[in-house]
Amino acid sequence: MIDSHCHLDHEPLNKEITDVLIKAKNVGIKKILTISTTFNSFEKILKIIELDDMIFGSCGIHPHETNNETLDRDELIKNVKRNKKIIAIGETGLDFFYNHSNHEKQILSFKSHIEAALILDIPIIVHSRNAENETFDILNSYKNDKPKILLHCFTGSTELANKLMNLNTFFSSSGIITFKNSIDLQNTFKIIPNDRLLIETDSPYLAPVPMRGKTNEPSFIKFTAQKLAELKNVSFDEIVNITTKNFNTLFSKK
Repeated sequence: MIDSHCHLDHEPLNKEITDVLIKAKNVGIKKILTISTTFNSFEKILKIIELDDMIFGSCGIHPHETNNETLDRDELIKNVKRNKKIIAIGETGLDFFYNHSNHEKQILSFKSHIEAALILDIPIIVHSRNAENETFDILNSYKNDKPKILLHCFTGSTELANKLMNLNTFFSSSGIITFKNSIDLQNTFKIIPNDRLLIETDSPYLAPVPMRGKTNEPSFIKFTAQKLAELKNVSFDEIVNITTKNFNTLFSKK
């Protein structure tokens, strides 16, 4: 299994990282991608990825942070090149649910991240909440450049999923698909092709059933994998193989 999105620099995961990694390995996790949300977060990630061969990282500014922090295209490129284990740009995107950041600043940051990812030929990790049309329109404007897109913690509509599939987008399933009130999302994942699926924890947030109420961690990804296997009518081992292959395909440099 591969946890395609977590935040090992966030507490309590960071202070318990030795135990977190042991438990992750014990459930069969082979790789972990830990995601940057601020420049300070990225500096921590540069240290975390050196702790174990299984850990990889990204560089980016979360849409919530764009009022206070920016990294332009060239700054993003320069920082990714600081370590070969930084394999993605993000977490970027649009979040209009909360008013943590000005919408225009989010949009400008999102475009800078996309352009950096295109130059580096690496995937872009996209966060989208209450901004489906705007997120799609921006990604679609780069369609001819063929960006490598990963919609993390996908909770969008079936309509958005269908439009994004035309951009060869990958979709990452989080523990939200295990929630009993997530019927619409479960149905959306049923129609997403198997070769576009990844899994993630987004830990320390969004612990899946039956761990709701606890601090999420990478080892809990097995519950999301079990639910996704059920939705796709395949075995647990099959969904592990499918999502592992997809991760390795998306994050392979041509």
